[in-house]
Amino acid sequence: MTATLILTHFNELFVPNDPGHPLRGKEMNEATVLKDAYVAFQDDKILAIGEGEVPAELIGPKTKIEERRGMVATPGLIDCHTHLVYGGSREHEFSKKLNGMSYLDILAEGGGILSTLKATRESSFETLYDKSKDLLEQMMIHGVTTVEAKSGYGLNWETEKRQLEVVKKLNEDLPVDLVSTFMAAHVIPPEYKENPDPLIDEIITMLPKIKEENLAEFVDVFCDAGVYTAEQSKRLLEAAKKEGFALRIHADEIESIGGSTVAAELGATSAEHLMVITDEDIQKLADAHVIGNLLPATTFSLMEDTYAPARKMMDAGMAITITTDSNPGSCPMANLQFVMQLGCLYLRMTPTEVYNAVTINAAYSVHREKTVGSLDKGKNADLTVFAVPNLDYLLYYFATNHAAEVYKNGKCIVKDRQIVRA
Repeated sequence: MTATLILTHFNELFVPNDPGHPLRGKEMNEATVLKDAYVAFQDDKILAIGEGEVPAELIGPKTKIEERRGMVATPGLIDCHTHLVYGGSREHEFSKKLNGMSYLDILAEGGGILSTLKATRESSFETLYDKSKDLLEQMMIHGVTTVEAKSGYGLNWETEKRQLEVVKKLNEDLPVDLVSTFMAAHVIPPEYKENPDPLIDEIITMLPKIKEENLAEFVDVFCDAGVYTAEQSKRLLEAAKKEGFALRIHADEIESIGGSTVAAELGATSAEHLMVITDEDIQKLADAHVIGNLLPATTFSLMEDTYAPARKMMDAGMAITITTDSNPGSCPMANLQFVMQLGCLYLRMTPTEVYNAVTINAAYSVHREKTVGSLDKGKNADLTVFAVPNLDYLLYYFATNHAAEVYKNGKCIVKDRQIVRA
């Protein structure tokens, strides 16, 4: 079989291992880096990778060959925790944060997620679609080819459904893969503040409808101080599991109240944030093979000192990812490359660990490991090309968009940091 497109002479090509499970512990620091490398596509699939001159058997009469000297490449980047769809914005809270007001204090006075809740409920499908499309295209320009997207700014059936329908439509319209998560248990609205249990009951009644309309693959819940207790979170996730959803949980972001234990007991795919996780709970997640989705840009944006203990997690044998947490309040951004750089600077991860965290491990986190996340033959031809001399440089020279090209399913969707319009 001959290739349709071959990109040649990359300075370096990052090639993750895929042993059939997320990379755990020491495995996260293992990968192959090819020099003077080529990547061959056969239409929308990876056909071959290698070093040096391209084998003659890969070249046919219609094969297009292009050089990429002075550049490096990785599998298409995967952003596996975002709050993509929402109304309004929250820049008016910025000064409050700078003056020392905490996230929970802003929430208590009706700001934070509650402010976005109001704006999202008041936004039409078209308004949400246009706003989310702009944000998604910013992610693409920074090298992302697969995105997890949560609801959670409606907290009622009508608005939650509208958010998920926006995700579904974006997945149809844009050349990226979107993975949808239902997160109506994101915050407790004022009318349920004294007793959130009836709201949990209401959300549980939504699950069959979400499943019937194929609007989400995952269910998530915010288990933390001032939000949902471990008991409430477990009740919701148990119901979701019975309906056939995969599970995620926001846990140990502000206080450790048992969310990681719930994730381990129920076999969640991932636990998110984990900034204040205990050593005991790290071991529980490691033993249960729960992926830790870490969000260092949120800690950075909140001006906190407590970053998730990535090194402890890997030493305990956990698999971890790093991801943006793109959202309107605690992390208004679309640059996964900056998060990767924070992974080195604040989580003390090696470059190899960082690249694995946003490729193969992130693919497992969104249940797309059979099609994306590595450069194995037959996987989707997703590739991010960076205009840097080597892989270390991308993480060393921070706060800059180094992505020169992005390929999704063998087609160039970003060129010279601009969206390629069909």
